[in-house]
Amino acid sequence: MCHPAIMEYVKGKALSRRDLFRGSAAAGAAIVASSAMSPRPLMAHTPNRVVDVTHTLTPDFPTFSGEKQFFEEDIFNYADHGFNLKEIRLNEHIGTHIDAPLHFTDGGTSVDEVPVESLVCPLAIVDIREKADANPDAQVTPDDLTAWIAANGPIPAGACVAQNSGWQARLGTDGFRNADSEGEMHFPGFHVEAVQMLLEETEAGGVGVDTLSIDYGPSADFATHYRWLPANRWAVENMANLDQLPATGATLVVGAPKHQGGTGGPCRLIALV
Repeated sequence: MCHPAIMEYVKGKALSRRDLFRGSAAAGAAIVASSAMSPRPLMAHTPNRVVDVTHTLTPDFPTFSGEKQFFEEDIFNYADHGFNLKEIRLNEHIGTHIDAPLHFTDGGTSVDEVPVESLVCPLAIVDIREKADANPDAQVTPDDLTAWIAANGPIPAGACVAQNSGWQARLGTDGFRNADSEGEMHFPGFHVEAVQMLLEETEAGGVGVDTLSIDYGPSADFATHYRWLPANRWAVENMANLDQLPATGATLVVGAPKHQGGTGGPCRLIALV
């Protein structure tokens, strides 16, 4: 039951949504495993440890554009009203978030249409920290995937294949966006040939990165987004705490938002180990 003050507030003020997503990219992005995938268990095994794979969202969280994209205002407070309530406005692609296929397709699957069963999946973590330490423009390549398979076995059907570049350590510094004097960013991502391999040789349902984009920082054409998302797959960006998880064996739960026609949105990622 709503508090009377909330009811009065709702009557007296309607939020304008027009500029809610101003400044976001023109087409949508990321999502869902194919319905043709072979059946698979939702859980890798019975978990005994839970890891939060989500960064806390704050107004100063770094963004791809470099502009502020999360705004909050205290509307009610406990001292004056007997309860606390904030009003927030944000870009769909800020913080730890999911890209739905609609993000980079014309009429593709929106975030509310992503099959929920694809959002509980095995997690395969590809460690490229050594490469990223040597070169911020490092990318996950087919060779990295081949090495992972040799060490851990086949990539499970429906899995989210995630890049661990160690980039989380840069959060809170300019090094997270890592823009040069010309404004070009430098951070790791997936090479387009790597996602092509995942599409052709595996039944992976998602990819994830601990950086701002599944395309590496200097990308000018978003080739990885344009190859992966239109294949009706999803992606998650700005993942946290991947160094606390094994290369294989964890189950990822993607708490995706469910707003109609959305191209993605901030989500809570939880790994069960």
